[in-house]
Amino acid sequence: MAKLTQRTLEAIRVDQTGETVRDEGGLLGRVRVKSGGAVTISFYYRFRFDGKSKDYSCGTWPADSLSTIRGVRDEARRKVAAGVDPGAEKKVARYEQQEVMAAKLAQIEARRIEDLTVQDLFDSWITDGVRRKDGNAALKRLFGADVLPQLGAIAIKNLTEHDVRVVLRALVERGINRTAVIARNSLTQMFAWAQKRQPWRKLMIDGNPMDLIEIDKIVAPDYDMDNQSDRVLSPDEIVELRDLLQKGENAYAAAPDKRRAPQPLQKTTQLAIWIMLGTLCRVGELAMARWEDVDLDAAEWFIPKANVKGSLADMRIYLSPFTLDKFQALRTITGHTEWCFPSADGNGHIGTKSMTKQIGDRQAMFKKSKDGSPRAPMKNRRCDNTLVLATGRTGAWTPHDLRRTGATMMQALSVPLDTIDRCQNHVLKGSKVRRHYLHHDYADEKKVAWRSLGQQLEELLKVAAS
Repeated sequence: MAKLTQRTLEAIRVDQTGETVRDEGGLLGRVRVKSGGAVTISFYYRFRFDGKSKDYSCGTWPADSLSTIRGVRDEARRKVAAGVDPGAEKKVARYEQQEVMAAKLAQIEARRIEDLTVQDLFDSWITDGVRRKDGNAALKRLFGADVLPQLGAIAIKNLTEHDVRVVLRALVERGINRTAVIARNSLTQMFAWAQKRQPWRKLMIDGNPMDLIEIDKIVAPDYDMDNQSDRVLSPDEIVELRDLLQKGENAYAAAPDKRRAPQPLQKTTQLAIWIMLGTLCRVGELAMARWEDVDLDAAEWFIPKANVKGSLADMRIYLSPFTLDKFQALRTITGHTEWCFPSADGNGHIGTKSMTKQIGDRQAMFKKSKDGSPRAPMKNRRCDNTLVLATGRTGAWTPHDLRRTGATMMQALSVPLDTIDRCQNHVLKGSKVRRHYLHHDYADEKKVAWRSLGQQLEELLKVAAS
């Protein structure tokens, strides 16, 4: 058999594709033509092993030189002569190499898992482990501002109760005990979720650090762990609140330069204050109200279940003349929109915390920064004390205190407690059987209660104004 030469290979034409060329020593080559028209020849060594004919790849010309291809063939021949199948040996080597690579990748992944941090856990939990009504917005704000800056970079395996306690104490030192409790509760929920799942569970080699956090030993000694605030606006404070709101309106109206004069509390928020006081509704429920759910002719406001805290049940509020008047005034301002309290950009309703912030910003004396000092003015936010009541002796007040104040006024009017609970849309205690079978909606009783409260407010503000 003639020995192949470089010139012989170079002389092969495109039309010879598919042909086989032969060299001495069992070396064969198949002619191929690439898409660009170039000729290539794939060489293999043909041999018999265990009574079977086999082919062993030796390279491709011209990428591999003819001498290199022959060298591979010669090495394969030596192995066959020694009783070794070069093809099987190559396959074994490939698998061994893959096993080594897989082992290295497993080591890399194990190290990555071992070094997972609190930030990594939070990212996983916030995506797959928790779904709050606000789309987890409040959780993201809380962790982003007060938890992750201190704990985020710590590996889960290294996190200790001391690390968590430092974060919670920092919140308490700023005077925001409630936030510290919420942070503890959220961290507890996150780690409880992680403790049931891999890879997080095996990273907590020393146990769940939240099991060792005793929040009652971290919050201020005088903090009510049940969060049962007893702030109720007195009759004098209700009158003072009305006067402060009017004072802001008068000062702005008399200002020679209204572009620089402090603007009064938004008129819609002023009306919301009296609606919350007269209906016992929650601020979030009011912020999400649609005009389609307010029937001014029937003096009714329907709150769908989706807007109720905990999505417990629909709520129908019967508007007293006092609260109906406020809704009618509100209708003249926002009635052209879908929402009773539309957002500034017209895209949906205002934020459920918007009115709380407006009221809180006007009680700046009670606000503290992270280091415990008075909170610095925030961009595009008010920072004054124009809504502080009783010169601050009774503390700050919030929209939720209006709900409590209205309920307390109903109690003073001898409204039965279970009727007050229903006016607040509270879930009443009692057996499940009773709740299942007794479906009287107390509509008449609630209507009387709201009307009595409205009359009381009208009389209080009328007398004070006279």
